[in-house]
Amino acid sequence: MLTLDVGSSSARTLLFGFDGKQIEDFGTQVPYRAHTTADGGWEIDPAELTGIAARALTGICEQMRARGITPAAVAVDTFWHSMAGVDADGNPTTPLLHPFDTRSAHAAKQLAQRVDDRAQHKRTGCVIHPSYPPAKLLWLSQTQPEAFRRTKHWISAGEFLFLRFFGKPTASTSMVSAGGLWDQNANDYDAEMLAALPVSREQFAAVDDLDRPATGASEWPELRGIPWFPALGDGACDNIGSGCTTRDRFALMVGTSGAMRAVVGADNIEIPDGLFCYRVDPKRFVLGGALSNGGEVFAWMKRTLRLPDTNEAIEQQLAALPPAQHGLTILPLFAGERSTGWRPDARAAIAGLGANTSPIEILQAALESVALRFRNVYELMESSIGAPRDIVASGSAL
Repeated sequence: MLTLDVGSSSARTLLFGFDGKQIEDFGTQVPYRAHTTADGGWEIDPAELTGIAARALTGICEQMRARGITPAAVAVDTFWHSMAGVDADGNPTTPLLHPFDTRSAHAAKQLAQRVDDRAQHKRTGCVIHPSYPPAKLLWLSQTQPEAFRRTKHWISAGEFLFLRFFGKPTASTSMVSAGGLWDQNANDYDAEMLAALPVSREQFAAVDDLDRPATGASEWPELRGIPWFPALGDGACDNIGSGCTTRDRFALMVGTSGAMRAVVGADNIEIPDGLFCYRVDPKRFVLGGALSNGGEVFAWMKRTLRLPDTNEAIEQQLAALPPAQHGLTILPLFAGERSTGWRPDARAAIAGLGANTSPIEILQAALESVALRFRNVYELMESSIGAPRDIVASGSAL
């Protein structure tokens, strides 16, 4: 099985056996950086992202070709909540908007006046927040009306990849369920949220077409004629890959962002305040909390402060410090707040700096703050679905 993971900072490929174990010496990674703006923009050129994914696929296909290996299928995941518009010819009308894009904060407030946020959260599992597509759709209709009018379909990053590779924007229940327009218990689009926006149901993936693998021509000979499964949400895949497939095993992930989640197999679910709820697939929910500020906090500190050059040297200095003795209070909200307060207008703050405060103490306090925010999420999950017997942690930034 060939896997393609298109994350917030790179596209990665790996090869797995049917036993779920990674096959060593195969894999590629192509890094990239999203375009950010001073007003909260976080954009990716859809065509550029497709090119990055293609480079990652080309690399692993060359590795397989050299060893005479042909995979049985291609599995894809991308980050949740992304959104781009395409016209009738499949050409982008907007950039791909990342969930970290906060420019739709004012539109989110307007949308909250049209719809009861608490009631719709109980249905969709998504608060009205700029990280989700509904606020972005309203914002685009107001700020880019011409592009909005030219848009025939609104699609996610994964759908755009399939559009370019196969000519059709194939989608999964997992991806569509995290768009703020999906009634989780009904397993269908939420009529009230759609009615509150200047869009139509026909502009989104058809329910009957979800989860169907694509096959056909491919620019890579090794990948022709085999099923390509539509992109799942990266968070759902993180839980599955971590073995956290039941409610008593929580997955904690720290990449560019961060999340703590549990998979719940049930016909219906009650969604608590402060947490999100999406779908792994038509039969399973994924419940938890997300931080916009995970590994990005460490990356910002490393770029900005006079810290040691290597992560190993930084770790050594951190290990020598006693916890919480620095006198600092830090809110690490460089990209606004998601769980648990969902305040897009929140920004990072540092209090308690003294003349003798060192860069490593600022980093320590920031990482402690991220950990405490995970604890906030944990407490809400525990009160909702019970204490876990295990927590499995993963992620490149962990």
